[in-house]
Amino acid sequence: PHGSRPGPSPMAARGGDAASAGSAGAWSLRHLHLSLRVTFPAGGARAGRLRGSARLELRRAPGGAGGDAGVLRLDTHRSVRVLGAALLPPPSGDAGTPPPPPPAALPVRTEPFASFGCALLVPVPPDEQRLSLQIDYEAGEGPGVCWLAPEQTAGKQKPFMYTQGQAVLNRSFFPCFDTPSVKCTYSATVKVPEGFVAVMSATSWEKEEDNTFVFKMSQPIPSYLIALAVGDIVAADVGPRSRVWAEPCLIEAAKKEYDGVIEEFLVVGEKLFGPYVWGRYDILFMPPSFPFGGMENPCLTFVTPCLLAGDRSLADVIIHEISHSWFGNLVTNASWGEFWLNEGFTMYAQRRISTEVYGLAYTCLEAATGRALLRQHMDNTGEDHPLNKLRVVIEPGINPEDTYNETPYEKGFCFVSYLAHLVGDQSKFDAFLQAYVNRFKFQSITADDALGFFLEYFPELKEKGVDSIPGLEFSRWLDTPGWPPFLPDLSPGDVLMKPAEELALLWAADGLDMEAIEAVDIAAWRTYQLVYFLDQVLQKSPLPQGNVERLSKMYPKISRSQNAELRLRWCQIILRNDLEAEYSKVKDFLQSQGKQKYTLPLYRAMWAGSEAAQALAMETFSATAPQLHVNVQNYVRKILGLEVAEA
Repeated sequence: PHGSRPGPSPMAARGGDAASAGSAGAWSLRHLHLSLRVTFPAGGARAGRLRGSARLELRRAPGGAGGDAGVLRLDTHRSVRVLGAALLPPPSGDAGTPPPPPPAALPVRTEPFASFGCALLVPVPPDEQRLSLQIDYEAGEGPGVCWLAPEQTAGKQKPFMYTQGQAVLNRSFFPCFDTPSVKCTYSATVKVPEGFVAVMSATSWEKEEDNTFVFKMSQPIPSYLIALAVGDIVAADVGPRSRVWAEPCLIEAAKKEYDGVIEEFLVVGEKLFGPYVWGRYDILFMPPSFPFGGMENPCLTFVTPCLLAGDRSLADVIIHEISHSWFGNLVTNASWGEFWLNEGFTMYAQRRISTEVYGLAYTCLEAATGRALLRQHMDNTGEDHPLNKLRVVIEPGINPEDTYNETPYEKGFCFVSYLAHLVGDQSKFDAFLQAYVNRFKFQSITADDALGFFLEYFPELKEKGVDSIPGLEFSRWLDTPGWPPFLPDLSPGDVLMKPAEELALLWAADGLDMEAIEAVDIAAWRTYQLVYFLDQVLQKSPLPQGNVERLSKMYPKISRSQNAELRLRWCQIILRNDLEAEYSKVKDFLQSQGKQKYTLPLYRAMWAGSEAAQALAMETFSATAPQLHVNVQNYVRKILGLEVAEA
C-alpha cells in the first residue's frame, strides 16, 4: 500500500537534515540488525559497554542525491569505537554452492561533524545497487546510553541501563542515518548478564538460552525511536495488548495504577485516528532518576515513576504518549526544525482523547495550564525569539536538543486548533486527521506536505484562500515568531477555573474569611483543578503572614500529597513564602525523583530565595547529586554557580 515501504520518503530526502552527517539522500535503508552484548560498569567506572555489530541492508536510491557514489556516510559519535567494517555477500540460494570467502575488511575513517556527532566514511563499490554492510563496534560512553548505579534505581540493589535517542543521541548507540527522515524495520539480539532482563521498542520479544533476548520491529521507524533498557525488571498484564514493566518493588503499584486504563485510551484513539498499527502498547516505568516525563518509543513507552500517583490522576501523560502512536511515530517530522508536526498534532490528539474520556471542561482546564506554560516561556525569552516560530531554522552545527521548548507543543496545538476552526465541524476535522494519518503513514513529512494535503482535502477552503487570511497566513504561523495569532476557546473550562481563582483570592486576603473558605469543598477537585488553584496561589505569593500555614493545615490533601504535580507546586509555594517549617518537604521531593521538569524550577526557586533557602539547595544537591542524570546534575550546577562536570 502507498507509503508503507521503509526508507526515506521522497519528500524528506529533498530537504536534507543539517543535523545529520549521513548520505541518506543517496540510499534507502531497508533493515537494521543489531547484535549486542551488554556489560555493566565495574571497578568504579561510570559507563558500561555495548559490544557487537550493526548490519545495514541498503539499496541505492533511484537518482540518489548527494556526494561520492563510492563512499557511504553514516552518523556516529566520538564515544563509538569502530572495530571493523565489511560488506557481506548476498545469501546464496543454491545448497551446492561452496561458502563464499570471508568478507574483506573495509578501511573506514571518521571525520569531524559537530559537537554532537561525527561522520563515519565507508568505501563502497560505486556501481553496486544493494549492499549488506556489517560494522563491528563498541559503545557505551556516549550521551544516548545511560548507565545507572544501584543507588539511582528504585530497588537500590542492581544497576540499570537505558538508551534515549531523541533527538540526535542514537548515533552514540549504533552507527546509522540519525535523521527522522529515514525509516526502516529493525531486529536485534541482545545478550545481558544473568539476573537482568532486556526490553526494546519492538513488535516481538523472545528470551533464548544464555540470557539472550531477540527482538523484531516489523514496522519502519526512524532511528530515534530504537530504544533498549536492561535492568532488574518484571512485567504484569494490564490489558489485552498491554503490560507494565517495572522494577519488582514498583510492579504492584504500576499494575494497580494502569490496570484497564490503557485499553480505554487505545480504543478511543483508534476510533478517532484509525487503527493502532504497533501491536502491543506496553509501558516501562523507569528508575526515579529518569529525567523526562515520557518517551514514546513504539510498543514500549518509557515513563517516569512520578506517574504512579496512587490515584490514576496523571494518566494524561500516558494519553500524550499513546497519541504519538499516530502523530510522530507513524507520521513523522522529516527534520527537527519542524518538530511541531510531531508535538502540535500530538497535543491536539491528546486533548481529543481527553475530551472523549474526561469531558470538555477538564480538557480545557488542562489546556489552560499548557497555555500558561507557553506564556511563561515567551515572557522569559521574549516573543520575537527565533525559536518561537513553528518552522525553526536549525543551522549546521546547532544541536537540535538546544532548540527544545514549549512552542512546538502549545503553539503547534493552537495552529492545529486553528485548522479545525477553519473547517468548523469537529467530525469533519476528525475525518481529516484519519485521512492525514492514512496518507502519510510510515513516512516523514514537512509542513508543506501536511498543509498541502489539508487544502487538497478541503478544496472549498483552498478556493477561499484560507492559507492567506491577513494576520493568520499559514506562512506567518510557520515562519514568524510570537504569540499564536489564534487561540482556541477554553471557556468551557471556566466552570472549573472560576472556583479555583476565587478560592485563591480568598487565601491571598489580609484577613482570612474562614467562613467563605470553608464553604468551598475541594474534596471532589481533580488534579488539574488543584494544580490551577496552586498556580494562582503561587502567583499571589508571598501571602500575608500566617496564611500559608493555615492553608497547609486546612488541605492535607494538598500539603501531604504524593502526586508529583501537586508536590512541585506546593514546594514552590513553600519557597516563595519562605516557610522554613516545611523545607523538609522540598528536600524529600527532590530525593524521591530526578525529573528535569520538577528538579530545575525548585533549584531556581531556592537559589533566588533567602540564605536559608540557598543553604537548603546546597545541602539537597550534595545529598542527591549521585542519583541524578548527568545532564540534570550539570543544569543544577549551573544554577548554583558550581563547576560543570564533563558529560
